[in-house]
Amino acid sequence: MLEQITKQVTEVAREAGSFIRQERKNFDPNRIEFKGLNDLVSYVDKTAEQKIVSALKSILPEAGFITEEKTTTIVGERYNWIIDPLDGTTNFIHGLPTYSVSIALQDGDQLVSGVVYEVNQDECFYASIDTPAYLNGNEIHVSPAPTIADSLLATGFPYYDFGKMPEYLGLLTELMKGCHGLRRIGSAAVDLAYTACGRFEAFYEYNLHPWDIAAGVVIVKQAGGQVVNFSGGEEVLNTRELLATNTKITAEMLTVIQKYFK
Repeated sequence: MLEQITKQVTEVAREAGSFIRQERKNFDPNRIEFKGLNDLVSYVDKTAEQKIVSALKSILPEAGFITEEKTTTIVGERYNWIIDPLDGTTNFIHGLPTYSVSIALQDGDQLVSGVVYEVNQDECFYASIDTPAYLNGNEIHVSPAPTIADSLLATGFPYYDFGKMPEYLGLLTELMKGCHGLRRIGSAAVDLAYTACGRFEAFYEYNLHPWDIAAGVVIVKQAGGQVVNFSGGEEVLNTRELLATNTKITAEMLTVIQKYFK
């Protein structure tokens, strides 16, 4: 059942991505709104979310929704879709071609299915808890790199909450000196997907929301990776902090992170 649902959701994500791709061609920057400091949204985010919600209702009518743009507030008793219709809105608005559609299914407290569609590369990453992880139909796995020194890492920069900037910059400095490189893509969902397929060995960030990471968490785990919070615990959806790795460098990454984030 989950595998079939996940495949249906890939089509929903692709259709939303097609809409986003088309709207980017004639996007009007005057239609940007601000939800908060440096927190941008547009009609594209909201319309894409409405399209996704409408399509998902037909796949699992009893499910509710946890969505970034709050176009619906229906909460399910057991199942809930966790949706970011356009992860990387700032990239989209500025014409930087890295942004994604992220859709996860939650059964009670457990994430059971995830789809991340990277719009411009036409790359659809997906997994459910009873399948491997896939990219466009091909099975994917995390990188085998054994140490930070062998790794390419990813992170996200603070953009509205700067309360932990000294800690963040200290961590950034140490990791920069110890790895092959450190990248900031601008879409946490894409960062997780790229960790799942071995392009990154690890991704870490704080001040995250459930819709940023839910789908990617499933994909990383099913690709053989590990996802923890900065304390090493498995709860990540509501802790606002996340470390996703190829498993092999989890302990080493946590040792470094915990120097700065107690």
